[in-house]
Amino acid sequence: MKKLNYEKPIISKITAGVPNKFGLSSKQRIITGIDSVSVTQLAEEFGSPVFVFSEKTIRDTYNEAKQIFETHYPKVQFAWSYKTNYLDAICSIYHDEGSWAEVVSGFEFEKALSLGVNGSNILYNGPEKSEKDLKMAINHNACIHIDHFDELYLLIKVTQEMNKKARVAIRVNLDAGIYPMWDRFGFNYENGEAWNAINRIMLADNLELTGLHTHIGTYIMSSSAYGIAAAKLSNLMVAIHRKFNHWLKYIDLGGGFASKNTLKGAYMPGSETCPTFDDYAKAISNAIISSEIPHENLPFLFLETGRALIDDAGYLITSVLANKRSTTGRRTIVIDAGVNLLFTSFWYNLGVFPSREVSDMMEDTTIYGPLCMNIDVVREAINFPQVKTGDRLVIVRVGAYNVTQWMQFITYRPNVVLIDLEGKAHIIKKKENLETLKENEFNPKG
Repeated sequence: MKKLNYEKPIISKITAGVPNKFGLSSKQRIITGIDSVSVTQLAEEFGSPVFVFSEKTIRDTYNEAKQIFETHYPKVQFAWSYKTNYLDAICSIYHDEGSWAEVVSGFEFEKALSLGVNGSNILYNGPEKSEKDLKMAINHNACIHIDHFDELYLLIKVTQEMNKKARVAIRVNLDAGIYPMWDRFGFNYENGEAWNAINRIMLADNLELTGLHTHIGTYIMSSSAYGIAAAKLSNLMVAIHRKFNHWLKYIDLGGGFASKNTLKGAYMPGSETCPTFDDYAKAISNAIISSEIPHENLPFLFLETGRALIDDAGYLITSVLANKRSTTGRRTIVIDAGVNLLFTSFWYNLGVFPSREVSDMMEDTTIYGPLCMNIDVVREAINFPQVKTGDRLVIVRVGAYNVTQWMQFITYRPNVVLIDLEGKAHIIKKKENLETLKENEFNPKG
């Protein structure tokens, strides 16, 4: 008979939950595979750590959101938020599903063009647009969302010099009951600044006002806030028609839909509390349809949804480097992926799960990354089972922002893998090495 491994006895707090006939369950969720590809196989083939994306989840989530919004509103167009995840393979999937591109820089604009996106299907947001960028956008007939008066005046100057017309919208910041209010971007609704900008655009011969845009914030847990924002933009649209006899083509409600991640400090998990696509769709569609806009003149509804579409599709496979005890006796784990790869760990209590059956004994644990920095904390406190050095762990809902905001710091950035619809794994971004890291460096001393 094989001798059982010794497990140090611990005092474990009761995990709240729904009891069965045996009492309260503390069974740990195990993630053995991603889209039927084993975690062990992925780590052995592509290294650890490794980001893994599920094409099936991307397409399923996108089509769920699209179907729900089109059920509630007759004219809907999604525009993929490049800053959320601008890997070519990821963006191409969204474009294949019919999504436009939403960009916030000249770099992202060029990336969208390189992927074959028609310039007229690019929404160009952001406060920093150089004269060169504006000329590129005008030449490709993009929808330019004006952020401030200096940009407006520069755009008037550029269109006059080019003798070309530009399709424009304005970004509007407004009070939707979300605080702090995002008022650093765009023109304010309440103080009349947005109306002032609209009047100046209507006076400009080479500017065609086509839409209104707002982005009320990030990870918005209140769907009713979108209803308030949609109502205010609808009122602006009606006012524009009354004064100028001009109907706009679209209203853009931006992004900010919450994913199922759990924010730090939240009492309940995000999977239980964040609104559904149906909640957001009802609030937005009710506001526009119930406004004074005649039904025959209803605008297109543009949505720049990012995190809610991609978070669930992203995983990070990592390995246990060490088990330790702090001076207070607290259990700690060191893994080979840190905050340089997981920027969203500063915002979320990310889900971390073993990839194999482990001990049922759970203990309050801190999970650290491998960096020589005290801030490298992936999870400050998580009820976690005992694991061994070399065990693979899976961190879930990491699809948004991590591979755009990651840093090359202390360690190389890892492989990024996509599992296609046939269950085949492909590298979509190769791991860095010393050669790729130094290729843009120059040493004047040789």
